[in-house]
Amino acid sequence: MVDAFQLNEKTALITGGASGIGEATARIFAAAGAKVLIVDLDEARAKVLSESLPGSLTFRCDIADEDEVGRLFGSIETLDILVNCAGIGLVGSVEETALDDFRRLFRVNVEGAYLMTRAALPLLRRSHGSVLNIGSVAGLVGVKRRFAYCATKGAVIAMTRQLAVDYPTEIRANCIAPGTVDSPFVEAYLEKYHRNEKEKVRLELNERQPIGRLGRPDEIAKLALYICSPAAEFMNGSVVTIDGGWTAG
Repeated sequence: MVDAFQLNEKTALITGGASGIGEATARIFAAAGAKVLIVDLDEARAKVLSESLPGSLTFRCDIADEDEVGRLFGSIETLDILVNCAGIGLVGSVEETALDDFRRLFRVNVEGAYLMTRAALPLLRRSHGSVLNIGSVAGLVGVKRRFAYCATKGAVIAMTRQLAVDYPTEIRANCIAPGTVDSPFVEAYLEKYHRNEKEKVRLELNERQPIGRLGRPDEIAKLALYICSPAAEFMNGSVVTIDGGWTAG
């Protein structure tokens, strides 16, 4: 039964793989035997991570740039797993959200996942591989002053289900919807929007999860390992929450 959770001889590409959930997923996939391809704009951080993961490779790529994505996949011969983890956030109601910012979020969170999935699909169909999108509970429920972010994560969830409908026997496509996770993503949010009250807002973020704390990147990564492993071969088109009970009520 232990072998069902191994990724031996599998190649996994992880966008946003140099930090946060992406980094944790890279580490856990590598420990499970996968050859990990770390894709990130932060090339230096990706290389530092790669040094600790035998057999891993790093690629600097703007996932929202069609030409860069094309060049990336021109250098990849086989692929079994695509994890679309890269993403950005924004605080603001619909009235507070500028059109340029709205488009920027869609460009990264939605168009990026689209371009990566489209480019990876021939390789994944050949290997009967797996697409795992990292969504958010913000794609399932409304979150105050997260208009654009909620919209993008709702799109990611819809794209996941649609892939499973179009390619039901060729690939698997699933989505993880985390609650708030203690990661550089959250630290950047605190620094940008709450620089003078970080600890107060951090406490509020912890209390927002009914379990009483933020999630950990490795907790999300372990769920990712299960979903992408042979143990989950019957799972397709699923959206799995891991949110400390946030969406239960």
